[in-house]
Amino acid sequence: MTTTSTSASPPAAPTFEVEDELRAHGARVVAGMDEVGRGAWAGPLLVCAAVPGEGAPPAGLTDSKRLTPKRRRELAAQLEPWVADHAFGWSEPAEIDEVGMTEALHRAARRALDGLTARPDAVILDGRHDFIGRPWRVRTQVKGDLTCVSVAAAAVLAKVRRDAFMAALDADHPGYGFDRAAGYPSPAHRATLAESGPTPHHRMSWSYLDALPRWKHLRRHRAAPVTTAADGGTGDEGEQLSLL
Repeated sequence: MTTTSTSASPPAAPTFEVEDELRAHGARVVAGMDEVGRGAWAGPLLVCAAVPGEGAPPAGLTDSKRLTPKRRRELAAQLEPWVADHAFGWSEPAEIDEVGMTEALHRAARRALDGLTARPDAVILDGRHDFIGRPWRVRTQVKGDLTCVSVAAAAVLAKVRRDAFMAALDADHPGYGFDRAAGYPSPAHRATLAESGPTPHHRMSWSYLDALPRWKHLRRHRAAPVTTAADGGTGDEGEQLSLL
């Protein structure tokens, strides 16, 4: 069962309002989830599931995109001992190329949930789209990373973990800006791609390759996207985002 909530004017800081509402309707364990890497050209997709801890969260918790990298790292260090539980689910570029972004997101989310110590009774997802599906009880929350403590915590933890992973790739693949742009499009990334071509960490089914005359022959084409009962989509949403 999926329900959706919107927030016209997000609060100054995330609250427990949605989590408390779900608990009032019988959910003992509530997890917030968010993803990072969906619009990147290189690197994995990462989903984090986080179960909030007791008491107030670390001060300054908010949408990870509103924080500097340094502040995100500081918050992540404070969040890890505060959350009651958290786990990550990954989908590597080869899997994204094989099954499409929608199915890859579905799989990564399930992996994150399977990694939690206790199965959540309800899951809060940022946005409008339920990318998990049955049998999970899902609450989609527009601007969830601004309004819900659990989603905000998941967003910060996911962003810091993936950024660290991408930065570690930079020594072996200099010039792409993996340590700064984490595989997302940037002037340095585009220039190095045009000159040196994609690395083993690039998503090879995406249309950015069509704009690279020397390398477009490397693009992989799927016969048909893989979809699940959770989405019914085309499987190519991530590629569309990568072109924005």
